[in-house]
Amino acid sequence: MIELRTEEEIEILRENNLLVSRTLAEVGKHIKPGVKTKELDRIAEDYIRSHGAVPAFLGYEGYPATLCVSVNEQVVHGIPGDYELKEGDIVSVDCGTFMKGFCGDSAYTFGVGEVAEEVSRLMAVTKEALFKGAEQAIAGNRVGDIGYAVQTHAEKHGYSVVRELVGHGIGRKMHMSPEVPNYGARGRGPLLKKGMVICIEPMINMGTRHVVWGRDGWTVSARDGKPSAHYEFAVAVGAGKPDILTTFDYIEAELNQTSN
Repeated sequence: MIELRTEEEIEILRENNLLVSRTLAEVGKHIKPGVKTKELDRIAEDYIRSHGAVPAFLGYEGYPATLCVSVNEQVVHGIPGDYELKEGDIVSVDCGTFMKGFCGDSAYTFGVGEVAEEVSRLMAVTKEALFKGAEQAIAGNRVGDIGYAVQTHAEKHGYSVVRELVGHGIGRKMHMSPEVPNYGARGRGPLLKKGMVICIEPMINMGTRHVVWGRDGWTVSARDGKPSAHYEFAVAVGAGKPDILTTFDYIEAELNQTSN
């Protein structure tokens, strides 16, 4: 069943998602060659707890960490560990919070040092596809309108859309109805209504769309070993326009400061 949220509940969801945004910005400060992914995880957990929330991913269906840290061909759900980031890597950092009875969930793909131009383009197009999808999150549209917008933008640039993993509703639980695929047909799927809150999260591969699961039971990687990018934010469906509950501004301000 798809639940609709009151304005008060949406504000708590916004609070959670802005905390995720700030956590990702804090993590982004430390993304550089030589840093172990488990160190990023420690930073995120400390930051979340110090701001009155708990990590939503830690222990979720047995998941062992605060962050999902997915490097290069890893699409999503990479478990932080002893891997040391290298110049030219890209790393998707997915983070969730739980506070005041509601969840936050967002992801951002970071470049480590100088990234190859073709990889940088993949990241840019994936982020653009996220915003194209979000533009469709208005009452009266359908979930398929979001997926169609994401898919069309990604494929127009020669990339492929992962199909085995999808976006989702969010509220008191991390994953709720409806599923929000990153592909689809306009006018199809569940009707979008004011008060629905969903996470849109394009997972876009440079090569083919096919993926494989790692032996750890979590990490999903592009089967052909080519890079994959992933961005995610939460959106409240609005009457005339979407209400994006997450912001990348904190992250990008930090990245701009680091590059200057």
